[in-house]
Amino acid sequence: MTAQPTLLIIGGAEDRVGRATLLRRFVTLAGGRRSRIAIVPTASSFQQEVSDAYREAFGRLGAKDLSVVNPGSRADAHDPALIAEFDTATGIFMSGGSQLRLSQFFPGTPLGAALMRAHARGAVIGGTSAGASIMSQFMISMGSEGTTPRQRTSQLTAGLGLVEGVIIDQHFGQRSRYGRLMSVVASSPHLLGIGIDENTAIEVTGNEFTVHGAGVVHVIDARMAVTDFPDARVGAPMLVSGAVVHSLPAGSTFDLEAVRLSGFVEKHPDVVITAGSRG
Repeated sequence: MTAQPTLLIIGGAEDRVGRATLLRRFVTLAGGRRSRIAIVPTASSFQQEVSDAYREAFGRLGAKDLSVVNPGSRADAHDPALIAEFDTATGIFMSGGSQLRLSQFFPGTPLGAALMRAHARGAVIGGTSAGASIMSQFMISMGSEGTTPRQRTSQLTAGLGLVEGVIIDQHFGQRSRYGRLMSVVASSPHLLGIGIDENTAIEVTGNEFTVHGAGVVHVIDARMAVTDFPDARVGAPMLVSGAVVHSLPAGSTFDLEAVRLSGFVEKHPDVVITAGSRG
């Protein structure tokens, strides 16, 4: 278990069967062979299959004490047995699926409060896809995809608020979600947008995060941007001028309080340029 509250927020489609770098990092943060991990498959439509897959993956990575916490209703989120699983866990991992299922059963319930207590005492909280979106105070629960920000085409729903002042989006590059995240932060400019690619994660400790994995993380800062959000018609392309966008590969660290890059790792890989790749 980590010495201070830590989140591992994954953009979805993480490797489970190869090197499993991100899941391996989660197990390490949870205490390795001494970890006690609670798997939350609630967001998924295939909860048994998801539970089995993460049991296998975490077990292969050295975790021995694994349980499943899967409320089926808001009433279940008052179950003392489920709450006890969170109260003794060193790691809690939320799967992908529909973040609306998570928002029904966790925010504002005793089980959600137990998750917050676990985070506060140093248990690592991990989530992928829907399990990533629920981490922020507000989350995108639905919205159109594409690179063009459009007026009033996304919906926000309450999340857990484990990381404040941000909106997290996942499968970011793979599902072309730049436009919807830009439109949301342009309409709520006090919030930072964090878009996380698949098989990529941010590890959040305090006011800083570090990027892990194969893709990149985009941070969209619209605090000083000019927008026509109050006046544009529904579905119209949105004016957003002056937003700052950070593209952060693995090894980058970012200060959420100062809203700036705080460190990065320089890499000089051997690049083979093949015919046709120059243009």
